[in-house]
Amino acid sequence: MARITVERPHNLGLEAARAKAEQLAERLASEYDVRYRWAGNTLEFKRSGADGSIEVAADLVRVRLNLGLLLSALGGSIKAEIERTLDQSLKS
Repeated sequence: MARITVERPHNLGLEAARAKAEQLAERLASEYDVRYRWAGNTLEFKRSGADGSIEVAADLVRVRLNLGLLLSALGGSIKAEIERTLDQSLKS
């Protein structure tokens, strides 16, 4: 099992960062059959072969992703996509 962690600082504030995380989760749900729920300021998500969380703070977003055996081979490209998406989404 591969574990990916990506952190990005931001200056959006908590509410705007939560809204961005919600938008991302909605997109993942429709494109990749991801189920998600909020637990405080942490968005927890799961799908077949992967699960993780997006922790949202007033000045930082941390994505943690656990990949199952089949998706582990794609870990490098998945991490790069997470980084690209966060960098794009968290621009003020």
